[in-house]
Amino acid sequence: MNAQYSEIFKDLIKSYYSGNFNSTLNDIIQKSDSTPEETFNIITTLCGVDVKYDENYIYNLKKAITSYKVNKKIVQKLDHCSGDCSLDSNGKSKCQAICPFDAILKNDSENTRYIDSDLCMDCGLCVEACENGFIVDKVEFLPILELINNNKKVIATVAPAISGQFGENVSMDQIRAALIKIGFTDMIEVAFAADMLTIKEAVEFNKHVNSSEDLMITSCCCPMWVGMLKKVYKTLVKDLSPSVSPMIAAGRVIKKLNSDTKVVFIGPCIAKKAEAKDKDLIGTIDFVLTFEELKNIFDALDINPAELEGIPSIEYASKGGRLYARTGGVSIAVSEALEEIYPDKAKLLTAVQAEGVKYCKEILQKAQDGNLNANFIEGMGCIGGCVGGPKALIPKEQGKLAVDDFAYQSAIKVATHSNTLDNILEKLDITSLKDFEDPKKIEILEREF
Repeated sequence: MNAQYSEIFKDLIKSYYSGNFNSTLNDIIQKSDSTPEETFNIITTLCGVDVKYDENYIYNLKKAITSYKVNKKIVQKLDHCSGDCSLDSNGKSKCQAICPFDAILKNDSENTRYIDSDLCMDCGLCVEACENGFIVDKVEFLPILELINNNKKVIATVAPAISGQFGENVSMDQIRAALIKIGFTDMIEVAFAADMLTIKEAVEFNKHVNSSEDLMITSCCCPMWVGMLKKVYKTLVKDLSPSVSPMIAAGRVIKKLNSDTKVVFIGPCIAKKAEAKDKDLIGTIDFVLTFEELKNIFDALDINPAELEGIPSIEYASKGGRLYARTGGVSIAVSEALEEIYPDKAKLLTAVQAEGVKYCKEILQKAQDGNLNANFIEGMGCIGGCVGGPKALIPKEQGKLAVDDFAYQSAIKVATHSNTLDNILEKLDITSLKDFEDPKKIEILEREF
């Protein structure tokens, strides 16, 4: 989010809390150098809705927020983009060059670029690449406020990459306190759901890899990685684990145990907004916020997590689940789980990691050509993994150190050692490793590709 949009977003949040939303909207539109239509288009995007500008724009916008309907498309190009930006040696703009799916095309007759909605996976890399802020992603915080204001039970689920994002010494307990101060009912680490998937991925590996010729591609974490497989490397989908991501697993488990709960995921990734709206996953995660958006919300509401007394919880996430935040974390977690439950099969594991679009494509191409010397592939669309996500607040190197520090301090080292996890799995009627092989019992942790 560029600086101008960030300030508008903060003004919208403040006014929504304080009750002067109408006058703030008028001020923003009247003071803007752009046309009312263009400015309103930005405002609606920052409110997470689609509304056309007309004489009843305030009423229509507020109605759209209070009766929120799912927006299928997250990333959009604003109409006033001129296409007049710097080009690389191949004649591509930054947004075109960074797109993994070649979804940004040029309209020669109008000297502009447009997004092909059939090709676009809503990964959001172009949002950060656009020099002029002409490509934006929808921000869904005001509809979340509506849920909170209407006394709904709203749980914030935070990505493992959140460690260190809001200050070097800010604890998870302080982040929990800050989110509860906003109005969330509570906060849960998605690393806990990653622990469930670690066991599941170990079971998948045991089932599918029986020789050096076999291959398993983990589907955990990254929607960009899954998108590449589905769109570009389709012949490898048969080797893709049918597991959902930790975000989806967390949402499904929370709603299974508390059917009246709404779930908000908070992470460093725009692509997660699109994943939450996939046809087979829709309704699991109600809204997605990025770390950058959360920081703007904290700033607007004068909430500083570092100054809050933390609200502690029992230790429930393992080292392995917390390591999912960075490249190699899934491999470490699955490897250690294999050593615990299938020690003979663990000896067969040869893992390789891909990070960043370029290297993901290189490894997938090698796998497709039969030239990969590995039987377990972990892929992350961002360099460094989730800590290198486009909406992370700190450099990926710093993020990795914070994640490692928090993970290696965990009282629970391996997912299979968690009594809390055992208790939750029992409520889901999963009481043994054999149950992880039962399609009906693990349906909550799976999807079809």
